[in-house]
Amino acid sequence: MHLPYFTIIHWLAIAFFIILFIALSLLSAQAKKTNIVLSGIFASFLVTTFGATLTIIILEKYTKKGMMTNVKERRILFNETMFISGNIYNSGRFPLNYCTISIKLINNDRKNFGKGTFFKSGGLNIFGSKDKEIAKPNTIKKEKTFTFKPALKPNYRKPFSISLKYPGYFKNTMIIKKIYCH
Repeated sequence: MHLPYFTIIHWLAIAFFIILFIALSLLSAQAKKTNIVLSGIFASFLVTTFGATLTIIILEKYTKKGMMTNVKERRILFNETMFISGNIYNSGRFPLNYCTISIKLINNDRKNFGKGTFFKSGGLNIFGSKDKEIAKPNTIKKEKTFTFKPALKPNYRKPFSISLKYPGYFKNTMIIKKIYCH
């Protein structure tokens, strides 16, 4: 697990919620009964912790922006693999510590969606069938995380490459590429 890199905006949000917690705790401390004081402090702790966590998650999503540029896809037939390479570009205003690239291959061959694709009767297969088929997946997914030491500065780029299996039976393949940066 990677720890997020906090920007000045993150630290301002944390400071705001600490001040809010102190203010709410002081407000609840003015009560006469101790059980009301403790429940007020506990409630203010829960509210500010939830708010701070949600704010940090939202800030992580919208302050760290990366994109893939110059992406090239090559299919290597002799070992049934696909090689994807390109650059990770920091398009945001803050440094990136790491990016995770997700590649998904989907087989769009309509001939494989014929009779019996969605329902196959079991019959008397409880005794074992000699003509068992090997399962052919129609989706292949691979994720790879790239860590930057030192952090990738804004408007800079670093090269990446990913290789994944590309079965020979895939026809009219759809390739989905996503990048998540922090």
